Amino acid sequence: MGVTGSPGAGKSTLVSALVQAFRAEGSRVGVVAVDPSSPFSGGAILGDRIRMQAHVSDPDVFIRSVAARGALGGLSRSTADLACVLGAWGAKVVLIETVGVGQSELEVARSAHTTLVVVAPGMGDEVQALKAGVLEVADVLVVNKADREGAETTAHDLESTITLGIADAGTAGASAARRHSVAAFRGGARGEVGFLPKVVRTVATRGEGVAELVEAMRAHRIWLESTSEGQARWRARVHQRLVRALRERVADRALERLRSLIDAAAARVESGAVDPYTACDELMLELESRD
Repeated sequence: MGVTGSPGAGKSTLVSALVQAFRAEGSRVGVVAVDPSSPFSGGAILGDRIRMQAHVSDPDVFIRSVAARGALGGLSRSTADLACVLGAWGAKVVLIETVGVGQSELEVARSAHTTLVVVAPGMGDEVQALKAGVLEVADVLVVNKADREGAETTAHDLESTITLGIADAGTAGASAARRHSVAAFRGGARGEVGFLPKVVRTVATRGEGVAELVEAMRAHRIWLESTSEGQARWRARVHQRLVRALRERVADRALERLRSLIDAAAARVESGAVDPYTACDELMLELESRD
């Protein structure tokens, strides 16, 4: 289960509360917490575990912090593999907490079975930004810090946006790309709308709303397992992971084979003798001639 959202929304505290809820049910829990890396040193503080000290002595909770190391989308390249290892360890639930992300960094929605998007009231135009992208991939929307002023307004705004977005995606006037985008991320076939996300209000520091949130997450899991749309989404996730792994292998092999030519091509681009796209085409032709 992926947990994403803007910095300061309370993701780490909410993850800690979810761990406590799942442990109360007797489930072994794994957590992968992704922290941003310095663009200069490449290091990361790996501080998300500080907010999860309540679970440090629990042998059935394993928390692993990792650095993003320049990977886009709020995750690290090893996140999916770590989740598989935790599953092999016996974790019934694996929670993946992303780097604080914006509306375009949605890789977690392609990696997790269920995606939680966490927002907090009083964060300016955050809901306006969410409308552009994150709402289309959220399986559950969480208004955390719901004891703050403006929480009800934020929740109602999200609920209204979901309803309007689904209605718009299902109309004949909506573009095919728009309908397919919503269907693909939600798990439906082309032109269909699948699971309708629920908006849940929580106060993670006090555990309020966490039980309702767990039920919303469980409802999405049941939908995944019991509907053709959910099963299609499950298969698509496996396909995407295979394609990503293959793309990385192919790119690494191509770069290795062309290593001696790349510097010369870069020098030509720098001097203005050729544009980057032509230089790339020439390198591709060279690579193909070696096959």
